[in-house]
Parts: sequence; C-alpha cells; structure tokens
Amino acid sequence: MRGERNLFTGVACFFLVTGALYGWWSDAEPAGTAALTVAFVMASVIAFFLGLAGHRGGERPEDRREGDIAERAGPVDFFPARSPYPPLTAVGTAICALGVVYGLWLFLLGFGVLASGVGGMCFQYVHRGEDS
Repeated sequence: MRGERNLFTGVACFFLVTGALYGWWSDAEPAGTAALTVAFVMASVIAFFLGLAGHRGGERPEDRREGDIAERAGPVDFFPARSPYPPLTAVGTAICALGVVYGLWLFLLGFGVLASGVGGMCFQYVHRGEDS
C-alpha cells in the first residue's frame, strides 16, 4: 500500500499548499478556504488509513521493485451472479429524490424501497447453514 499512501500524501500536500495560498490571496474568503481545508483533511485521513493498513498487512509484491507478477497469482475475488437488488436500490433512491420534491409520503415510500434494496444487497450472500 506504499504507492497508494504516497499518492494520497501528495494529494494532501497539494491541498494544503493550495489552501494556504488561496487563503492568503483571497483575504481569507471562508467558502473556498473551508473547502480546501476539508479536502486536505479527507486526503490526509485516507493517506493515514492506507499507511496503517499497509503496516498491518505487510508488504505486497507490487510494493517491491523486484516483485513478480506470479506472486499474486490465484483467485482474484468473488464475483456474484446477477442480482435484482442494485436496480431496486436505484429505483428507491430515485423515488426518495422525488419525495423530497413532491412530499413526505413519496419519500417514505421510496425509503421503504431503498431499505429493501440495501438490505437485500447486504444479506444476499449470508451463509444460512451447511447446504443452503
């Protein structure tokens, strides 16, 4: 995770320098200075997390210059089959957005659809016994 950590550290430094220069040249205009400060903090948090995860997880082959592609061979990940829950979540989100415009009743209806879609995605692949 060394490369990712260095990338986000560079992004954080960019936002720090940019925010300081912007705050100085704009006579401390609050909106832009606050936005650049928040961007700096968010990039710093991600860089800190990646550094911590890299320290805990150990060195990966891509972190070493002499690392070989064959060291990462094997199954990549689990890729699920088709699922009805992502479109259901999208429809629920759209109904919630329309509910903000048209009224609370539509928002609550959309929230129910959204909750069922998110719940379905969360619990779709939960192990339910030996041979389920």
